[in-house]
Amino acid sequence: MAGRRSTPVAVVVRRSDAQRNEAVLLQAATAAIHRDGLKVPLSTIAADAGVGIGTFYRHFPTREDLLRRLTHDSFERVLANAREAERLGSSPVEVLRRFVDAAISQRNELVLPLHGGPPVTAPATGALRSEVEKVLERVLERGRKDGTLKADLTARDIVVFGAMLAQPREPDRAWDTVCRRLLGHYLDGLAPR
Repeated sequence: MAGRRSTPVAVVVRRSDAQRNEAVLLQAATAAIHRDGLKVPLSTIAADAGVGIGTFYRHFPTREDLLRRLTHDSFERVLANAREAERLGSSPVEVLRRFVDAAISQRNELVLPLHGGPPVTAPATGALRSEVEKVLERVLERGRKDGTLKADLTARDIVVFGAMLAQPREPDRAWDTVCRRLLGHYLDGLAPR
C-alpha cells in the first residue's frame, strides 16, 4: 500500500510592512474618528497614518470595511476586559469596577456605538456584544444571589454607565480620577437598601 501524498496547504504570510501599515491605519482611524467623526475623509486617515491613499484602500476597500473592523476589534477588547474582570474580581462589585475601569483606561482606543461609533451590523460583532452581556449577566446574578447588587440591575445599565465615563477625550489624569471616583459612587449605590 503506497503512502498518499498530502496536498500542500497555501499559507498566506503578510509582509511585516503590510502588518505595520494596517496597525498604523487602525490607530490613525480611531484617533481621526474621535476627533472628526465617522465622516472624516479617508485621505485624512491615510495622511495621519503616514501612508498613501492606495495603501489605505488595499487594507480597507470601503469606509464601511474600516468601520466594521474598528467596531469588531473594539468589541473583542471589551469582551476580553469583561472576562479578565470576571476572572480577577473577588466580588461582583469588584468585577464591575474592573470592567468599567478598563473602559476608562482604553477610552481613546475603542470605537463603539455608545462612543459615537457606527451601529453594529456584522453578525460576528453582534455575537461579541452578546457575549459581553452574558458575562455581565453572570456577574449580576452572582451579586443578586449574594445580596450585594440590586435585583433590577441589568447588563445594559453597566454598559451605558461605563460608556458615559469612558467617552473619548484628550488624555487628562485629573478627569480620569474624577471618572473613577464617580464609578466608586455608582458602585456603592448598587447595593440593595
